[in-house]
Amino acid sequence: MTDKTIGTTGSDAGVPRVLIINGSPHKAGCTATALGQVAAELEAAGVATETVWVGNKVQGGCMGCGFCAKAGRCVKDDVVNELLPKFEAADGLVVGTAVHYASASGSVTGVLDRLFYASGFDKRFKCGAAVVSCRRGGASATFDQLNKYFTIAQMPVVSSRYWNSVHGHAPEDVRRDVEGMQTMRMLGRNMAFLVKSIRLGKAELGLPELEEPQWTNFMDEHPRD
Repeated sequence: MTDKTIGTTGSDAGVPRVLIINGSPHKAGCTATALGQVAAELEAAGVATETVWVGNKVQGGCMGCGFCAKAGRCVKDDVVNELLPKFEAADGLVVGTAVHYASASGSVTGVLDRLFYASGFDKRFKCGAAVVSCRRGGASATFDQLNKYFTIAQMPVVSSRYWNSVHGHAPEDVRRDVEGMQTMRMLGRNMAFLVKSIRLGKAELGLPELEEPQWTNFMDEHPRD
């Protein structure tokens, strides 16, 4: 389910845009409250946003079938294929999740595994940000987990004045987390600044030279004596 729609004509056209993924099982819960604050700041800064809710269904993980390498889409025809063109068109990606056993929700993990693996387009210098909601603990571990998706794709990670997390059992609790909500506001402002700055930098300087991937599989063909 989506709110608003950003175009799919490429990130160089029109206003900057950020895709927001809500991985919580609750559409209007604590995670949505935090993401809404980020989105409000992005919109206020002239960055278009779209929020896609993926936490309402059991989303399977990657099977390693290789279909996406040939077809440019996932073999499972679900929200991942809906997200692929939106991700390609966006200047940034925000992923929000509730904490489940000190990690991201199973639904959003399944989606991100397949989304990043199936997206053959260049993700370099799209900005990435993780937003984590927890009742009490597990936020830091989940935050670290989500940031790994961005760093493997050469996506700059957007930070705030603290780790991007809020605390509470219900949305009203999150709204009372004044430090957490301030963190979300500053995250939105920082992301708006970075996506605009990167657009200017790409237009003026282009992107760094790209090398062909080199693979090391940790198998020594010449064992040591």
